[in-house]
Amino acid sequence: MSDFVLSANSTVDLPKEWLDQNGINILPLSYTIDGETFQDYDEKLSSKDFFDRLRAGSTSITTQMNPEQAREGIEPLLQAGKDVLHLSFSSALSGTYNSLRLATEELKEEYPDRKIILIDTLSASIGEGMLVQKALELKKAGKSLEEVAAWVEENKLHVCHYFTVDDLHHLQRGGRVSKATAVIGTALQVKPILHMSDEGKLEKVGKERGRKKSLAKIVNMLAESSKGWDNDVISVIHGDCIEDAEYVASLVKEKMSDSKVEIYSVGSVIGSHTGPGLIAIFGMGEKR
Repeated sequence: MSDFVLSANSTVDLPKEWLDQNGINILPLSYTIDGETFQDYDEKLSSKDFFDRLRAGSTSITTQMNPEQAREGIEPLLQAGKDVLHLSFSSALSGTYNSLRLATEELKEEYPDRKIILIDTLSASIGEGMLVQKALELKKAGKSLEEVAAWVEENKLHVCHYFTVDDLHHLQRGGRVSKATAVIGTALQVKPILHMSDEGKLEKVGKERGRKKSLAKIVNMLAESSKGWDNDVISVIHGDCIEDAEYVASLVKEKMSDSKVEIYSVGSVIGSHTGPGLIAIFGMGEKR
């Protein structure tokens, strides 16, 4: 059985140390803020500094990966005699998946003895990350590339994403809510509740008046969706608002006492669209 490498986009938002320790190949996406271009996991601009710039009024523009960059990220693995399973950022949120598809089609022709499987996770952030974590578990358990890929395909739509933001204007700039909704909602302290659809799109599924009610709502929604599923770990991610993340973690422990809670910080590419104050919660469930 040929050895294979797990690969993913930087939008998985998992800690860089964990990714490095477990040999996960990361293909980074880029963003430009205040005239400077960076990549996710770029140590030149810390997460705190990034969100402080957004709070001060700066705008961050993200850039999808092009086919040449996708090729550069995967070809060295093939040259080293490795097969590749790449779990991609949702195709509904970025053209990155299509760039990867074009690159992998070329590489399959040029390296006919190597296997490359590309999966559109239809997920984002730790939703992608959970699939990477599970794929690694299966790989370590001795499962083949094809077996791991099959599990991801069969279960990717069971990864539930629920989130809310503190400032609607970042979502408005990305076309997720209208300008009128952003202005009125901000004035009235109305917080949107969003989730990831089966098509890999961000969809508004509700709203709450006030921050704490919105945080409780996303916990309740995940608790309902995850009934009957064994969730050893529930993941919470935040955009430079650790206190809110810890509050959500405490609610999870009350609602889903059998689950451990892990807290992460959102990456700058995802954070460019959500802004500071993002809180998202992830777990496995019957329906998104």
